[in-house]
Amino acid sequence: MRSSSLTLSFVLLLGVLGLGGQATAAEPAPSAEAAPTGFAAVNALGQNGTTGGAGGATVTATTSEQFLEYIDTVGPLTIKVQGTIDITSKQGVRPNKTIVGVGSSAVINGGGLDFYRSYNVIVRNIKFTNAEDDAVNIGQQSHHIWIDHNEFVAPVDGALDINRAAEYVTVSWNWFNKTDKNMLIGHSDGNGGQDAGKLKVSIHHNFFDGSKQRNPRVRFGEPVHVYNNYFRNNQLYGVASTMNAGVLVEGNYFENVPHPCYSASGYADSGPGRLVQRGNQFVGSGTCETNGSVTEPRTFYSYTLDPAANVPSLVRAGAGAGVGKIGAL
Repeated sequence: MRSSSLTLSFVLLLGVLGLGGQATAAEPAPSAEAAPTGFAAVNALGQNGTTGGAGGATVTATTSEQFLEYIDTVGPLTIKVQGTIDITSKQGVRPNKTIVGVGSSAVINGGGLDFYRSYNVIVRNIKFTNAEDDAVNIGQQSHHIWIDHNEFVAPVDGALDINRAAEYVTVSWNWFNKTDKNMLIGHSDGNGGQDAGKLKVSIHHNFFDGSKQRNPRVRFGEPVHVYNNYFRNNQLYGVASTMNAGVLVEGNYFENVPHPCYSASGYADSGPGRLVQRGNQFVGSGTCETNGSVTEPRTFYSYTLDPAANVPSLVRAGAGAGVGKIGAL
């Protein structure tokens, strides 16, 4: 369920950062939520939702050295990213951090963010470019991570991977801009002992814009809830559920996607998964392959769907770094 009110501190933060283009403290962007919905909002593993750096200091990173120091700081911290930050490889992010871009021109270039047994982290309003591996990797039992209102361009490997028993993750309002291998949930067919019963992920209101595959590709995770996303011109496929994963695909809009969903037939070398589809709209697209049943996300959280027919306009107006930036496409 979408947040019905914004806390004063978050409203002021939006105004300071310029998130949402014309947003001000009195009039925040309508799609910029104060807190996550979906799995990142669930009370579990000793963490009541995802609050990031709330309660800690606020700092501004304008250089790579500052940024790397801040994400490695122990304790809660809000890190405002200003301008372009050039990094290499995947850099670890400690727990209890909010990483948020200032205005519409915050860029992390060349490298990516890595979550290793980390938790309670928010990443918003960042454009990730030219990552030499993954732009964001959420792994090794990390939990309560919210990846929201970002743009991903030209990573060498994945845009955003979630693996090795990570869970309670929400991926919302991001623009995956012509990426290839987009989002892998569960890294290996042989890792079921660690991943089964974990990898709980909510994926909503994202723009999978010409991203070729893995939107997402899932192994073992259940439930993975893929809802109210806009899939456009995905060359290979939209969503693949494999290795007995349980994926619910609902209220999405698929446009020119030859293979919206794989499940019963598996994918590549991975065995079949379970996938339920409901309330989706398919335009110039194939059929969504379904198989078996899936644990209902409402077992964990409540939510409200937008009509699938409204998803393209909503997502184009609201997804990406700098809310409204892609509405004119």
